[in-house]
Amino acid sequence: MTVESTAARKPRRSSGAGTKRASAKKTPATAADEPQLVQLLTPEGERVTHPDYEIDLSADELRGLYRDMVLTRRFDAEATSLQRQGELGLWASLLGQEAAQIGSGRALRDDDYVFPTYREHGVAWCRGVDPTNLLGMFRGVNHGGWDPNSNNFHLYTIVIGSQTLHATGYAMGVAKDGADSAVIAYFGDGASSQGDVLESFNFGAVYNAPVVFFCQNNQWAISEPTEKQMRVPLYQRAQGFGFPGVRVDGNDVLACLAVTKAALERARSGQGPMLIEAFTYRMGAHTTSDDPTKYRADEEREAWEAKDPILRVRTYLEKEGLADAAFFEELEAESETLGKRVREAVRSMPDPDTMAIFENVYADGHALVDEERAQFAAYQASFAEEGK
Repeated sequence: MTVESTAARKPRRSSGAGTKRASAKKTPATAADEPQLVQLLTPEGERVTHPDYEIDLSADELRGLYRDMVLTRRFDAEATSLQRQGELGLWASLLGQEAAQIGSGRALRDDDYVFPTYREHGVAWCRGVDPTNLLGMFRGVNHGGWDPNSNNFHLYTIVIGSQTLHATGYAMGVAKDGADSAVIAYFGDGASSQGDVLESFNFGAVYNAPVVFFCQNNQWAISEPTEKQMRVPLYQRAQGFGFPGVRVDGNDVLACLAVTKAALERARSGQGPMLIEAFTYRMGAHTTSDDPTKYRADEEREAWEAKDPILRVRTYLEKEGLADAAFFEELEAESETLGKRVREAVRSMPDPDTMAIFENVYADGHALVDEERAQFAAYQASFAEEGK
């Protein structure tokens, strides 16, 4: 599913041509404690308006966004379980961040290019990357699992923040080529304190690069809360580099879609970078090697559970009569099928060729690599001889 509707700077009227569309109620969209927060769908499932960002979606498109989030969460839960069972070495869960990723991911055009961290499973889903391909690196059988150029979705980046430099450089190249496309770089609140990210901001601004910086502020850089990481709201950092920043409700898939689409269109039109801070929450652990109960209060998580990004869309769909019981039942069955496919795919992944590490080191070969290859082959063969 690809959302074709574009974000407008002003609310638009529905065409009403044979397709039931969502109605927006004229209620305030901003919370008292977060006046800059862009929100189009409240935690209670109420559709609201915003003076600068709006989006007009059909019932099919809304159901598609809901489906994306549900299946992404199921895949993520399956991967977490597989790690607990010893099938994966590590896993970084996106639980609670589905709206930020699906909303921004569906705002992209096919010719846009994505530079992710290691948690953008929902964006990968939107780009058409097979979910099972995300698991090879975490199982230790490959170094990535997919061709970045097939889906314009770069390999996962484990080094914190470095992908923003890659994204900015790529965007500078896009501008020099005169291409009508944009680049988006994903990173977290913790990564925003890295020098790489700040250098990316500066280069992007100076060269007016068509890049969108998308920060998923899940409020915890492993065990460090945001109030100990920065003195001002994260999105305001963009001002110091000369481009706009905006904070969006990261648990609102509609707002994330509208804001990201507007930022991408701005970048494509030659107006330069924009920083989006998706204000969300990491519901689970930083990775499966982390225990958040050691540094986080249960009450905090419970408060954010009430803002669940999937629940609010379901509430809205049911309240507006945009989805029936059959839709949810079919989606549940599809979810079960996906979970089974993921389990089977992981357990059947072949081990890598132990000699492959020596391939492609040099284009034309190298005497030292040949020597090391022969030594390693002899070492491997010694085990077989001992077993005889």
